[in-house]
Amino acid sequence: MKHLIDPTDLTVEETNNIISLAEEIIANPEYFTARMAGKKLATLFYEPSTRTRLSFTSAMMELGGNVLGFSDPKSSSVSKGETVEDTVRVVGCFADIIAMRHFVEGAPYVASKVSPVPVINAGDGSHSHPTQTLTDLLTIKREIGRLDNLTVGFCGDLRFGRTVHSLIKALSRYHNNKVILIAPDELRLPDYIIQDVCVKNGVDYREVSTMEEVMPELDILYMTRVQKERFLDEDEFDRVKDSFILNLEKLATAKEKMAILHPLPRVNEIMKEVDADPRAAYFRQVANGKFVRMALLSRLIDWKDRPEHTMPEHPDYFVDRTMHCTNLKCISNVEGADPLFHRLDDGTVRCSYCESKIRR
Repeated sequence: MKHLIDPTDLTVEETNNIISLAEEIIANPEYFTARMAGKKLATLFYEPSTRTRLSFTSAMMELGGNVLGFSDPKSSSVSKGETVEDTVRVVGCFADIIAMRHFVEGAPYVASKVSPVPVINAGDGSHSHPTQTLTDLLTIKREIGRLDNLTVGFCGDLRFGRTVHSLIKALSRYHNNKVILIAPDELRLPDYIIQDVCVKNGVDYREVSTMEEVMPELDILYMTRVQKERFLDEDEFDRVKDSFILNLEKLATAKEKMAILHPLPRVNEIMKEVDADPRAAYFRQVANGKFVRMALLSRLIDWKDRPEHTMPEHPDYFVDRTMHCTNLKCISNVEGADPLFHRLDDGTVRCSYCESKIRR
């Protein structure tokens, strides 16, 4: 069975297949109105969401299917202490496919191990958000016309931004993409993404402190919110915050065909004056999210019983009860999932649920 927990759970061929189907749905929506007739999607959202939850709901309804689930775990048996594993085992009796958002990192992965139906990770903590990645890839394809030979600037909170981590992983699998990282020191991209994704896959990257210095180079500017709450020193936040606010003045040197993306919601990192600029693609990006989720739901159900579409093997994963993950938001600490790890080429051990580095 094929689940989608991380962007790399899909092969490049499968990813391209989903994007192509999404483009076909956009071009001929009337052909897909009964594709999921008689099928049910369960949306299990353990934390707030607007775009992702409604996008999944809209996607399934436009395919002719039905939706059940919860948007607040307090209204479910979770409030009585039911584990993720048990919730998914139960809901899998009622639904054909599950979309799960969880504040605990690794929860959708644990769910996929016991689920009788395909599980989609709709965001787990600050770890991964693969359906946003598919949305981003479709948007890039529609705006720029390709997924290779791109220079992509990521700006804002690169440390905790799960959408950034996921998209960099996905772009690393296409040819000759370059990544420019625009962030304050406090919110720079985690070393494990730099080493395990950029360096390991030969992705050209560099880190800079302002968007102005690289604006003329960019094909894509991917904005995220600089989170004030991540700073221990408010004066330090005040010092850097204006460097990461996009306005028309900063766009003056940008390419005519550059596209501005943002996973939303925004606060003040993109001025409203930018909305009217034809390069502002973030609301078109939202619309693309529905279409790519329509394609994903359709494909995962189509592929459910096909042996050629299965989860990738992780032969290097191992359980070791003498070690533990130090991330308090990891599923292994919250619900006592088996302590699962993997060892990198340099000997570093990381948690397989949340990618935290393990200290013995």
